Amino acid sequence: MNTERNYTLNDENASLICKLPFISGSVGPNVIDIQALYKQTGLFALDPGFTSTASCRSKITYIDGEAGILLYRGYPIEQLAEHCSFLEVCYLLMQGNLPTQDQLDQLINQVTHHTLLHDQLTNFFSGFRRDAHPMAIMLAVVGALSAFYHDALDIHSKDDRDLCAIRIIAKIPTIVAMSYKYSIGLPFMFPKNNLSYVENFMCMMLGNPCETFIPNPVMVRALDRILILHADHEQNASTSTVRLAGSSGANPYACITSGIACLWGPAHGGANEAVLNMLMEIGDVSNINHYIKRAKDKNDPFRLMGFGHRVYKNHDPRAKLMRATCHEVLDELGLHDDPLFKLALKLEGIALEDDYFINKKLYPNVDFYSGIVLKALGIPSNMFTAMFAMGRSIGWISHWDEMISDPAQKIGRPRQLYTGETHRDVTKITDRIVK
Repeated sequence: MNTERNYTLNDENASLICKLPFISGSVGPNVIDIQALYKQTGLFALDPGFTSTASCRSKITYIDGEAGILLYRGYPIEQLAEHCSFLEVCYLLMQGNLPTQDQLDQLINQVTHHTLLHDQLTNFFSGFRRDAHPMAIMLAVVGALSAFYHDALDIHSKDDRDLCAIRIIAKIPTIVAMSYKYSIGLPFMFPKNNLSYVENFMCMMLGNPCETFIPNPVMVRALDRILILHADHEQNASTSTVRLAGSSGANPYACITSGIACLWGPAHGGANEAVLNMLMEIGDVSNINHYIKRAKDKNDPFRLMGFGHRVYKNHDPRAKLMRATCHEVLDELGLHDDPLFKLALKLEGIALEDDYFINKKLYPNVDFYSGIVLKALGIPSNMFTAMFAMGRSIGWISHWDEMISDPAQKIGRPRQLYTGETHRDVTKITDRIVK
């Protein structure tokens, strides 16, 4: 619903009156449409981090951080994680509704037959050092997809966009697994069409050519759930990066690569790896009280990683699901007595009972548990962000598709508050002095 209201803006010299639209969404906060703000007042809005600015209209994901709610296309994340597979969620995010069995079968068939990489593309891996970070390799190879699959790059064609989405969903697990295999000097495991999406990835990632890989159903379901929980999270930094890159008309592979680059930043995609590093720093259950005291000391730089969330001011709804999955995996593998996991569970218990953490609402978040689960599955910590990217790629491509489909979309061009030098004239080099 659009209504117009008058707003009085005070500056140093006068009160400026402007009339701006007041817009209501289907749920959540209302917004003031400030697109005409500069035209009417000569003023821009300043919002570092865009914490109070809506950059787009979207029908994909809704978050209520105060209430701890996360919806994909209106469906609660709890129900999707409990009753759906990752590919069902992929269909939902892309198409807007959960698939029928026939629609799901068709998607599975399409994804299964697009998992292979162009043979020349596999040669890219040999150009990297063996100790290159897997995310560096992933960035380069995903970015190169447009050089090999340029038959469907018309961004204004819905068929081309859908085919690009299928290729991204299908090929990124292969790229992630190959990035890992290359880094440890083992031969690539090629995809197998008789395995499910997650089984296939686990085989490529953890299997070897010398023996038959037999997937553990508990492990498969755990990884499937991790992908679902990370599939989308509204207008986060990497998704906003994908949208901004896409607003210029860049091809989808380039846009997804920009999202991967943003996700690689430790403030965004590195939280679950940071949890494992923290646990290794603490070292032993006997050291927990010491580190808890450090975490409570505002003058101490040490912070407990994996607790609290910028968006969720209550419980992270994904954390409860991930916690149950974590315990299922540890039970299945008999790892409750493993020193690292024992330490994690002890820390979890303290955080859930300690008044300091409860009052500050520093509950364990999804990253705390996902790091533990990935470690238990045998996935090294330097691969955690690549795993995050694999799950989030469907969210990225869904937002990209939504943006390209929007007739009102325009190239992103944020404004700035300039604080540099004003006009000055160039002097001869002999007349310049050191400042």
